[in-house]
Formats: sequence, structure tokens, C-alpha cells
Amino acid sequence: MQNGIHVEHLSKHFKVHEREAGMGGAWRSLFRRQFRTVTAVDEISFHIEPGEIVGFLGPNGAGKTTTMKMLSGLLHPTSGELLVGGYKPFQQKAAFKKRITLVMGQKSQLIWDIPAMETFLVNQAIYEIPDAQFKETVGELIDLLELEPLLKKPVRNLSLGERMKCELAASLLHRPEIIFLDEPTIGLDVNMQETVRRFIKAYNERFNATVLLTSHYMADVTALCKRVIIINHGKILFDGDLAALVQNLAPYKVAKLTLSAPVEREHLQTYGEILHVEYPEVSVKLPRADVSGASAKILAELPVQDFTVEDPPMEDVIGLAFAGESA
Repeated sequence: MQNGIHVEHLSKHFKVHEREAGMGGAWRSLFRRQFRTVTAVDEISFHIEPGEIVGFLGPNGAGKTTTMKMLSGLLHPTSGELLVGGYKPFQQKAAFKKRITLVMGQKSQLIWDIPAMETFLVNQAIYEIPDAQFKETVGELIDLLELEPLLKKPVRNLSLGERMKCELAASLLHRPEIIFLDEPTIGLDVNMQETVRRFIKAYNERFNATVLLTSHYMADVTALCKRVIIINHGKILFDGDLAALVQNLAPYKVAKLTLSAPVEREHLQTYGEILHVEYPEVSVKLPRADVSGASAKILAELPVQDFTVEDPPMEDVIGLAFAGESA
């Protein structure tokens, strides 16, 4: 598994200091400190093949970032087996570091007061990138991310989206084969999010890079990932095909109607569960197994001006996964 990821029964526990509020609690904690063990990641197992782009999803506190940090060698696991590109990440071998990168949307490696190109040169030295390869890679990244106008500006003068593009470039100068992306589009506008997605997809196709992506923007996941892993409370709830997840958890589609005349709510309910009514807009759930028949009936019997059928929003599907766990 040269560029793949192998995780078997991986766990991470943290010891957390606890004390009572107030001066009394502070005083007692000086002599008898109380701790409790928090399980951030609990016996998870998964395998990612070389060249796959996999979505790693879960709510805040689910264990996503802790897992990413173990995969990239920033944290030592409490137990379990972990191999990334054939290496044990926590051993921090130089050869391993040259094969991976971790991009965190809320963290920056760019040097604030100087142009991004200066950070690129620093990374060239750190990763010992030959001049010819560095020049070629920088040229490719400039073209893919449209960086030319940005390279001579101090980082502090760049917009959030411009900084994120430079951040991606800095992280990929050494041509990593395994990429961990933690919220890479957070805070970006819609156009910049799309630019980043196109770039990630192009890089994956060009270098057959393995990508593990966390994001709260489901558009990132649907655009890039055929497979998703869903984690909550440190445990994996689902690992498989994204389309199968939608099929299993949401066996319906959403019909959106624009009506040319009002229709009684009671009559609309005969066509399916009503999600929204605000004349002239109506949304109705249709059974996935009978979308064609239900759609034909609606078009034949209702004063429809416009009609579309869509899958339910991915946010709703993921929410159903979490609701099923707690049920």
C-alpha cells in the first residue's frame, strides 16, 4: 500500500484535569489533582486505497481532527495499528514527511509580513526540493491556482481566498502523495470554494494523490468524494459509497413545484409528505421507488408552472445518520 492508508483499531485517549470552581477548588487541586479520561477516537478501522478521495465527516468534537493529527504524525495514538504510505506516522521519519501534507483551513504556514513566494522558498529548503523541480512545480501551481498576481504581495494584504490558494500551493510544493485536508474551504465565498475544489480534483488526477477530506460544506464532499466515512463520538457510523448512503438513509426525492394557482394543503398531502408550502412554492417528498409515477400524477393533476426533482440536501442525509445513532 505505497500511497494508501491503513487504520486498524485506532484509539486516542486524553487525560483531562478537572477541578471545582472558586478559590477552594483551586486550592484543593494544588494537592490532589482530579483527572478523567476522554476518548476522542474509539477503536476505528478503515483502509484507503492509493488515489482515492474520501470524505471524513462528523460534527464538531466527533474525532475528525484528532484522527487527522494521528495520521499526519502530530499525535501519538493510544492504541491500534496505523500505516500511512507504508510508514508509522508517529515515528516522524523524514521520508514520511516528504510524502504527506496536512492543510488546515483555520491554520496558516505563510509568513505574514512577506510575500507568499518567500514561504515557498523556505519550504523548498525544508523539503530539499531540487531547483529544477521547484521551478516546474511552482509554475504548475501558479497556472492551476492563478497565483501570478499574488506572489509579490505581503500575505497580510491578501484576501482570505487568496491566502487559501497560496496556502495550498505552499503545502503541495514537495508533490505529496498523501494529502489531509481539514476544512480547506472554510470561510471562502462560493466562487473561491469552487476554485479550490477544481484544484484538488486536478491535483488528484495528475499525481494519483490519496486525499482524506473533512468539511462542513457538503458541496465539497459531493463534488469530490465517491466514498465517505462518518464518525461521531469517536466511532465510525458509516463507511461506504456516498450514493448508497443517500439511498439507505433517504429513500425519497424532493419535488419542488411552482404553482400557477393555489391548492389546498389537504389535497397536496395526497401526493406525498409536504416539506414546505408558501404559495406559489411547494416542496413534497416522493418515494424514490416511484418518482416517475408520482411526478406524472402531479403534472397531470396540479396547476404546475415549474417542476424539478432533486435528491435531499446532503446535510439532511448526514443529520439522519447522526439521528439514527442516537435513536
